[in-house]
Amino acid sequence: MKNIQILSAMLLAGALMFMTGCASVVTSAAQKAWENRSTEDQVTDTKIHTGILDRVKNKDKGLLLDISVDVWEQRVMITGTLDDSNVRSAIESLAREDSRIKVLHNEIQIVTKAEKEARREQKEKGGEEKSGAGQAVNDFWIETKIKAQLLTDSNVGSVNYFYRSVLNKVYVIGKASSSVEEQLVLSIMKQTEGVKSVTEYIDVAPSY
Repeated sequence: MKNIQILSAMLLAGALMFMTGCASVVTSAAQKAWENRSTEDQVTDTKIHTGILDRVKNKDKGLLLDISVDVWEQRVMITGTLDDSNVRSAIESLAREDSRIKVLHNEIQIVTKAEKEARREQKEKGGEEKSGAGQAVNDFWIETKIKAQLLTDSNVGSVNYFYRSVLNKVYVIGKASSSVEEQLVLSIMKQTEGVKSVTEYIDVAPSY
């Protein structure tokens, strides 16, 4: 009897270790399953996203600390901060090399070199601190708060939105199941502490 109990405990421990190791994979798979876009779009979007980042990295891998790229159904949104408008244009040109892109929104903001470096440091620290370098509120703290609110609202499909806060201005791309959900998402973002404005590139799924 004792041996059976020990064996059961070992099997349970092994199962827990396996589950822990696979948690990120399961979470990712579950997220994709709930997304309001086809598997084909998911695959294409991932390829577009990876391709843009690779081309930017080949130009200057340090730029990956300054910008973010989000893709939804071949619609691309690029955000972040740079201190050179020529580099901003170059990144857009690199992105447009992919003919599968339907629309590209370049929302990279031009700032001083000091502001760019300060935001890099802020990004490395993440969203734990509310105060931001040269900003009223830490951009990444804002993103964390928005994520928590969307996840806990049963009327929102949070996996269908990508959003970024840049200088306390929020940019969002994705797809809402209805105009009601779209307005709810925008309301949550606008009411989040520290948010100055919200620029949205949200498509609304057709109703049948």
